[in-house]
Amino acid sequence: MTKNSFILLILMLIAITAKGADVNFTVKAPGRVYEGDKFPVTFRLTNADGSDLRVAPIEGCTLLYGPSTSTSQSYSVTNGRAVSSSSIEYTYYYRADKAGRFTIPAATIIANGKRLGTKAAEFTIHARADRDKPASQRPVAVDDPDTQVAGRRVNADDVFVRIILSKSSAYEQEAIGCTIKLYTKYSISSFLPTRQPSFDGFLIQELDVQPALNEVENYRGQDYMTAILKRCIIFPQKSGRLTINSGNYDISVIQYDNVNMGMFQVRQPRESKIQVSSNSGTIDILPLPSPSPAGFNGAVGEFTIDSRLIGNTFRTNDPATLIYTVKGTGNIKYLKEPQIDFPSEFEQYTPKSDIQTTVTGNDVSGTFEIEYTFVPQSVGDFTIGADKFVFFNPATRKYETLTTRSYPIKVTKGLSAPSSSADQQDIENKNSDIRHIYLGEKNPSMDQRPVVTRPYYWILYMLLAALTGAAIFINRKNARRNADVVGQRTAKANKVAKRRLRLAEKYLKASDSDHFYEEMLKAIWGYLSDKLNIPVSQLSRDNIAATLESKGYSPEDIDSVVSVLDDCEMARYTPDSSSRMDEVFTRGANAINNLERNSGK
Repeated sequence: MTKNSFILLILMLIAITAKGADVNFTVKAPGRVYEGDKFPVTFRLTNADGSDLRVAPIEGCTLLYGPSTSTSQSYSVTNGRAVSSSSIEYTYYYRADKAGRFTIPAATIIANGKRLGTKAAEFTIHARADRDKPASQRPVAVDDPDTQVAGRRVNADDVFVRIILSKSSAYEQEAIGCTIKLYTKYSISSFLPTRQPSFDGFLIQELDVQPALNEVENYRGQDYMTAILKRCIIFPQKSGRLTINSGNYDISVIQYDNVNMGMFQVRQPRESKIQVSSNSGTIDILPLPSPSPAGFNGAVGEFTIDSRLIGNTFRTNDPATLIYTVKGTGNIKYLKEPQIDFPSEFEQYTPKSDIQTTVTGNDVSGTFEIEYTFVPQSVGDFTIGADKFVFFNPATRKYETLTTRSYPIKVTKGLSAPSSSADQQDIENKNSDIRHIYLGEKNPSMDQRPVVTRPYYWILYMLLAALTGAAIFINRKNARRNADVVGQRTAKANKVAKRRLRLAEKYLKASDSDHFYEEMLKAIWGYLSDKLNIPVSQLSRDNIAATLESKGYSPEDIDSVVSVLDDCEMARYTPDSSSRMDEVFTRGANAINNLERNSGK
C-alpha cells in the first residue's frame, strides 16, 4: 500500500467515524472576572459544520468583537476501534461593565439540518475593589493561585463530592442514572476512597470511567475543576424512599507558600490532607400499579418484540428453531425468558439467550434474543401458539401488551422416523408363532428343602436390611439438608468463592488488573451473601461487620475481609494498582479460609 493510499484510508476512517459521533453545542463560561476586565465567551460545536449562529447580548457587559473561529480535530484507535471527533469554536470578547451575577443567554446554531441550542450559563463579575484585597481575604478560585495559600483552611465548598441522580422519583425497576462527581478549586495530588457509597435496594450496572480533572464546571455560581469518579445505571428493587449512603474520601490538595527569593518571589507547592464525605442521594420509588396483568414478569421500559421461524419444511426427528427477540430501553438485562406454547408432540431443548446492551444517556438499550430449538416427534398439522409480552411503560404509566404471531406447521415423515404401523403389526404377528418347547435340564434336582433353611438366604436378608437402613438414613439426611436452604448456601459458599477466585487468578496471571479486581469483588461479595444469607444488593461494610460479629467471628477475621473489599474498591480508582494484585489475591483467599476455619467456633 502506498503512502498516499494509507493517508486516504485514514481520512476515510475519520470521516466515517465522525459522521456517527454525537453532535452537541455547548458554551464555556468565563472564570474569575472583575469590573473593567476583558473576557472571552466560547461556544463550541462538536462533530458538525454550523451556520446561522445567533448569540444574544449579555447584560452588564459590552461586546468588543467576535466571533473568532477556530477548528480542531482528533483521531485515536482504542482496542481496535477508531474514534475521531472535530470541533469548531466561536469566541466572543466582552468588557465587564459592572459587578453582579449575570447570565449568558442560550445561543443557537444550525447543524445537520437542525437548530441546536446551548444552555444558559451564569457567571459573576466581581467588584474592582476585590482585586486589591489580600489573597487570603479573597474567595478561593480555580484560576487564582494567590488565593490557594498554604495554611488556609479548605472549606466544605472548596472541595466536595456529589452524588447526582438523573431523577428525583421513579418506578420499581426503572433505570436511573447515578453519577458520583468530585468538585475542587485546588489541584489534587492523591485521592483515596476509604468507603464507597452503598446502593442498598438497587441493582447496579457500572459504566467505565477514567477519573481525570479535565473539565471546569460552574456550580452555584462558582467555578470548579471536576472529575467523574463513578457512573452507573441503577434499578430499584423495591418501593419507598431509598437512600444511597455517602462515601468517605482521603484527599491531598495542593496549596502554595510564597517564598521570597530576594529579587522575586516563587510559589512552592505544599500538600494538605483533608477528609471529604459525599452527600447522600435520596429518591422516591413508586410501586408498580396493582394488580399487574397476567403474563407480567417484571419488564419495565419501552420494548418491541418479534419472532421468526427458521425453515419452511418440517419433518419428524429433524430439529427446528424459533427465534424470539425483544428490543427496547429499560431493564432489558433482567428480563425473563418467555414460555412459548409448543405442542406436546414436540421435544424441546433448553433455550439459548443472548443479551446485547448499550448505555445511552441514563438509559440502557439493547436486544434480548432467545433461540428455542424443538424436534417434532409426530406427523400431522400443529400450531406454535402466540406469546404475549407484558411490560410497564413509565412514560405512559400503564401496562402494555405485545403479541407475537402464531405459526401453523405441517410435519411430514422424516428419514429416521419410527417404523409404520404396518411394519409394527408384522413384527407382532411373527412373535405370536409357536416357539420351540424348552425341555430344561435332563437331571433336575430333587432337593425339596425350604429356602429359609439355607444360609445364603439369611445372609442376603441381612445384607438387604442393612442396605435398606442405610438408604433410609441417607434419604432422611438429604431431606434435612435440602430443607435447610440457608445451610446449603452456607456449605456451598466456600466452594463458590474458590471457583470465583480461580477466575480472578486467571486475570492475575494475565496481569489484567481491571478484570482481576472486578472478579475479586464478585467472589467476596457473593461468598458473604451466601455465608451470611444476605442478598448482595443489601450488603454493606457495616452490616457485614455486624453480622460476622454476631456470629462470633474475631475482629481480626472481620477486618481481614473488610480490608480486602476496601482495597479492591480503591484499586478501581487508583492508577497503577496492578503491582498489588498478588498481595490482594493472597489476602482475599486467606480471609475466606479464616472465615471457613473459624465458622464452627
